[in-house]
Amino acid sequence: MRVLIAEDDGFSRRFLAHHITQWGYEIVFAETGHQAWDILQSQDAPRLVLLNWMLPCIDGLELCKKVRLQQRSPSTYIIMFTSNCSTADLVAAVNVGADDFVTKSFDIRELEVRLRAGKRIVELEQALWVLATRDSLTKLWNRSAILETLDREFARAARQGTFLGVVMADIDHFKHINDTYGHRGGDALLTQLSQRLVRELRKYDTVGRYGGEEFLIVLPQPLAADTQVVAERLRQVVTQTSFQIERQTIPITMSFGAVAVSPSQQITPDILVRAADEALYRAKANGRNRVEFQSRLAESFSAASV
Repeated sequence: MRVLIAEDDGFSRRFLAHHITQWGYEIVFAETGHQAWDILQSQDAPRLVLLNWMLPCIDGLELCKKVRLQQRSPSTYIIMFTSNCSTADLVAAVNVGADDFVTKSFDIRELEVRLRAGKRIVELEQALWVLATRDSLTKLWNRSAILETLDREFARAARQGTFLGVVMADIDHFKHINDTYGHRGGDALLTQLSQRLVRELRKYDTVGRYGGEEFLIVLPQPLAADTQVVAERLRQVVTQTSFQIERQTIPITMSFGAVAVSPSQQITPDILVRAADEALYRAKANGRNRVEFQSRLAESFSAASV
């Protein structure tokens, strides 16, 4: 597990790193509060933090407060350490969200125990978070998690003035597959298909199981036409892929409904989902195994939602 050590004193950093690496942790360093904040904003930010109270730029208390205001899930476990040892300091650290508090006069064995306790809590929370956000069969994001992702990316696109693409996808004639191979066969197909979709998307794209054999895909910052291009590429990949059910190779097709907008006050994430769903419905009605792109979004949906 990675540990962020936010400490401006070089001797203390070397001392802590020497022991903490021996305990099996990987170390990430920050010498200022700004550096620590930037690291904690990264996609793969360490979940376990050893944070000095006194730091240049942003002190430990303020940094801890900023981290807690984000309310990220899963959360970050923060151990605050300082030269001060008063009860008032401990209370202040806990009040801004620190999980633990040690003084710089600690016995190194005490720090090892506290880090081990923090690691257990981080791992437990991670496991609970996975159960709450992942689809148990496909391991994709579940419905609530993919909709939360859509809300977050919608807000980001609105701030930055960029486009946001949304694609709704559905396996054609899935009932026939279940009737032929049983639900275990259908589950095997859903699992294989999910893995294939993830491989074809960019790292910052997100796909979730919206329900049954239906998938919702969120594409940040595409050009408007790129969403349709991505959907068509996925359709072709699925058509050209051989899926295995009970040692039999079966072909499948999918239908796609796509939409891309620059978010505005007249458009909401719910409107985007409805637009993509309507486009998917048209793809089904027009013969399946095709992509339908929803254009003229504002006219067709924002007025209807008033």
